[in-house]
Amino acid sequence: MSIKNKLKNYFTMDDEYEYDYIEEADDPTQEQSDKQSKKNVVSLTSMQQATSKVVLCEPRNYNEAQEIADNIVNRRAVVINLQRVDRNQAKRIVDFLSGTVYAVKGDIQKLGAETFLCTPDNVDVTGSISEAFSEEEFEKGW
Repeated sequence: MSIKNKLKNYFTMDDEYEYDYIEEADDPTQEQSDKQSKKNVVSLTSMQQATSKVVLCEPRNYNEAQEIADNIVNRRAVVINLQRVDRNQAKRIVDFLSGTVYAVKGDIQKLGAETFLCTPDNVDVTGSISEAFSEEEFEKGW
C-alpha cells in the first residue's frame, strides 16, 4: 500500500476498514549483513581524480638523490639527467635510486647516455628506446 493511501485512511473516519500493521521482527543477521555491505560502498563523489605527474631532475651532487627518491615514493615518475654530476656521484645516485625503485616495486630504465627514467608500480611504461652506443660510452659502464 502506498503512503498516500495510508495517510488518506489514517485521516478519514471510515470504520469500514481496519488495518492490521505487522511489525517485522528484527533479524540480527540481516542487520549485520547490511552494515558489512555499507562498508564496501564508496561514493563516487568522494573519490578524487588521480593525476599523474612526471618530475624532471638534474641533480648537481649526490645529496639531491633523497629528493628524487621522495618523488618516487610519492608515486611520481622521475626523469633524471646526470650530465652535470661527475661519474662517481652519478653511479651512487643510480645505485641509490635503484634500491628505492626496488622497494616500491617500480622500474628504472635507461633512456640515454646519462638519462634515466624511474617509475613506481602505478606507472606502466611501454615501448623502448634503442640507442647505438659508441665504444667510449660502452667503456664508461653505463
